[in-house]
Amino acid sequence: MRRLREALRTRHYSRRTEEAYTGWVRRFIVYHGGQHPVDMGAEEIRDFLTHLAVRRRVSASTQNQALSALLFLYEQVLRKQIRRVSGVVHAKRPRRLPTVLSRREVKQVLGQLGGTKQLVVWLLYGSGLRLLECLQLRVKDIDFERGQVLVRGGKGDKDRVTMLPEVIREPLAEHLKRVRELYDEDVSTGTGVRPTMPPALARKLGRSANSWAWQYVFPSSRICHDDETGDPLRHHLHESVIQRAVKLAVEKARIPKRVTCHTFRHSFATHLLESGYDIRTVQKLLGHKDVRTTMIYTHVLTKSDLGVRSPVDTL
Repeated sequence: MRRLREALRTRHYSRRTEEAYTGWVRRFIVYHGGQHPVDMGAEEIRDFLTHLAVRRRVSASTQNQALSALLFLYEQVLRKQIRRVSGVVHAKRPRRLPTVLSRREVKQVLGQLGGTKQLVVWLLYGSGLRLLECLQLRVKDIDFERGQVLVRGGKGDKDRVTMLPEVIREPLAEHLKRVRELYDEDVSTGTGVRPTMPPALARKLGRSANSWAWQYVFPSSRICHDDETGDPLRHHLHESVIQRAVKLAVEKARIPKRVTCHTFRHSFATHLLESGYDIRTVQKLLGHKDVRTTMIYTHVLTKSDLGVRSPVDTL
């Protein structure tokens, strides 16, 4: 497991991917009674994946993630080539349409929020950000003059630029003033608190990592410590804080939909298409590699492209 973690970190996989892959390798070993992976191969992988689909009833994406984790283990860590894994019972991949809020519903949810939590959700909806993309924003990523937000290392480790809504510029500027006060307090104590960042980047930046430009836009109020050096660090606001706030706000607004933080990104894309923006523009703002991913939002538009009316509306 140590070698697996080292291989993942050497290739700059995210911490979430590291946790997922190590978790699947553990489950694979436990499923086969503690047998060492080096003594197993394609047949054992096939049996495990079939078990996930038939007994555990996991989704297709979950089954694919498990396969990716095991292939990485064998090919990159154990240096053992796995022949084509055939005969696997694949989990069904259903076609799901995303949940989308109307503009009125978005306004209702935002009305139940306040302070930093409201500002985060404004960015999720107004800029089309994923939750972690928003919480991992640093001061240098906000360009007030050009009205842009620079997303660094988004999904697939890709950078992109999206819009900074006019309506939140002033509240965001006021929020950053309060964050600056927290930063100045950290500096005045002489503790050398720096924001969390990848170890390689921290070594490259040196003392510059403690500068104002590298501070999180939404920092945590608590100070944590580096596992290896023990140095004080300040992480970004934990995603569960926003997730709980959104869930409570939806309940208070009495909206009968399953709403998550990602719903605001879906709503961002759908409302842009409804406003007449072309799908390539929306694709670029969302950071989708394939336009077919963006096309899913054309199926949840409030008005059909063909202008079809139900016959009951003509009675």
